[in-house]
Amino acid sequence: MTAGKLIILSGRSIFRNRMRSLLTSLGIIIGVCSVIVMVAIGQGSQAQIAKQIASMGTNLIMVMPPRGPRSANRITQADVKKLREESSYLGAISGNVSASSTKVVGGSGYWSTSVSGVEPDYTKIKQWEISSGEFFTEADLTARNKVAVLGATVAKKLFDGVDPIGEHIRIGTTPFTVTGVLKSKGSSGMGQDQDDIVLVPLDTALTRLMKDKYLNSIEISATSASLMKEAQTEIDQILRESHRLSSTDTADFDIMNQSEIIKTATQTSNTLTSLLAAIAGVSLLVGGIGIMNIMLVSVTERTREIGIRMSVGARKIDIMLQFLSESVILSLLGGLIGILLALGLAWVMNGFMGIPAIVNPMVVLVSAAFAAAVGIFFGWYPARKAANLYPIDALRYE
Repeated sequence: MTAGKLIILSGRSIFRNRMRSLLTSLGIIIGVCSVIVMVAIGQGSQAQIAKQIASMGTNLIMVMPPRGPRSANRITQADVKKLREESSYLGAISGNVSASSTKVVGGSGYWSTSVSGVEPDYTKIKQWEISSGEFFTEADLTARNKVAVLGATVAKKLFDGVDPIGEHIRIGTTPFTVTGVLKSKGSSGMGQDQDDIVLVPLDTALTRLMKDKYLNSIEISATSASLMKEAQTEIDQILRESHRLSSTDTADFDIMNQSEIIKTATQTSNTLTSLLAAIAGVSLLVGGIGIMNIMLVSVTERTREIGIRMSVGARKIDIMLQFLSESVILSLLGGLIGILLALGLAWVMNGFMGIPAIVNPMVVLVSAAFAAAVGIFFGWYPARKAANLYPIDALRYE
């Protein structure tokens, strides 16, 4: 039997029971669609996370207290000063101390937000532009002036429709004068609103708000992306000298660059995507079992037909190939419908729901190949059973 004739015969058999064939393929349709959509959402989320983390700063390096119970925070302004004076790979540097859920009163009411004490270089590191007014200066830093720059969200919450420049706010119990408003950046890769923030001079924050001498982090912009590794090595050497640590001592600080932050975020996303895709892939196995059940029913229903075909010269291999091809065609049709449905869902999510979804052509090809493999695997037993029927017994079957 030629391949063309085999496909025609299988197609006719499937078409005779259109509704049953569609329902049989439903598991494959759902499985293929789910796998493609889950992976597309995962890859879209990874791309968005990388883009949003990149918007947090240029060639960003962060020095933070050690995570876990290794030691207490020992990062101070003296470390910032030493790095600024001795480093040759740092384009901009700023100490950072922050407090979340801080009550800020002013304008039309109050708002609970994050307040960070930073230095003027912070805008260069974070690529943050001023939409109105101006950022505080080195003079404000040295004089510990009570001035503040508002994020777009805070400005809208406290001074909606009113120019906040020159207005007064109260952070905790300390009054501040608004000198500027930051241009909106939107959410970060971690889903946080980057505009929900108030920035004040670092020295002012340490002495008047936090009443502490230790920093939450030091944020640094390397002179170029190609020198990130050299910059990290130099930062480690300078801080070890500042903290009187030898090269073999455990560091009481952590250094993380932008690529490591992106890598950590994407690894988490990859793990979740793989888990969801594996769960969705179970539908393919369920669909395969459904195909096997229907093909076994089909063998029983067509026993006399098989007997007649064998009696007029059909070989076992012919019978086997026909039933196997029907199983594969059912799987491939289900896979094709699932792919089209997944592409449609991805288009809807990107265009109307605001959910990033990037369809990977390789995932589509693998899903189609897996659907065909499911058809072969689960169609083999029914096809073999049909081929092993004895012609006389098949002809007598009622």
